[in-house]
Amino acid sequence: QVQLVESGGGLVQPGGSLRLSCAASGFTFSSYRVTWYRQAPGKERELVAAITTSDDSTNYADSVKGRFTISVDNAKSTVALHMNSLKPEDTAVYYCNARRVVPWSNYWGQGTQVTVSS
Repeated sequence: QVQLVESGGGLVQPGGSLRLSCAASGFTFSSYRVTWYRQAPGKERELVAAITTSDDSTNYADSVKGRFTISVDNAKSTVALHMNSLKPEDTAVYYCNARRVVPWSNYWGQGTQVTVSS
């Protein structure tokens, strides 16, 4: 069964760190663009960070630049989002998306809750 499995969310104090994982099941991330999005209550879903696995190019939302890092493992099976210096405004449900144009593939994870609070 083809799916994305997310893990690593939880409750952390401001200034703390978390590592989110997005694991591919039934396929690999070869030639995919993998994107982490987040959605806070009452807000629209927004892009957090993305990586193109064919060349490891990345891009980040301005709000997380310098604090978050996205990476893919050598086996192209897991994409991680390393989150440092977390702020209360980072609180949201984080979703992983994997998309490939040729042939077309588009998968979403189930979401993982990140709460930053003292």
